[in-house]
Amino acid sequence: MNINLKLRVTLVGLFKHPKRRIKKLLKDGNYDEAIAFGKGLESQYSDDHDFMFIMGSAFFIVDDAKKALPYFEKAFQLDNEDVETLMLKTNVHLALDQKDNALSCCRYITKLDPKNSEAQDLLEKLEGL
Repeated sequence: MNINLKLRVTLVGLFKHPKRRIKKLLKDGNYDEAIAFGKGLESQYSDDHDFMFIMGSAFFIVDDAKKALPYFEKAFQLDNEDVETLMLKTNVHLALDQKDNALSCCRYITKLDPKNSEAQDLLEKLEGL
């Protein structure tokens, strides 16, 4: 397959799979473009856990924890056993000085995954404050 055809196939794939396009934009450091593109798709993907996770991550990357939180909360509603979402949600709560919410997330993580040392360490640290 020649390079031009391969590039076209890749681009078509990115447009057919918008979550991939957002991930690629984020990977390439095009955060504002990724967020703008994602916001335009939000109504179509409002019940998609991965989309909500990606958008929450995008806002967290640009240090906008306040805008990231609703996406992580929605992702958690859609899959309340995703430890990765819960860890990021914990970090968002910490960035917003919401210690009680962060504690709650850590406790839930350790319930789901008792061997999760990151959550356990953070829980001990937060309980000691």
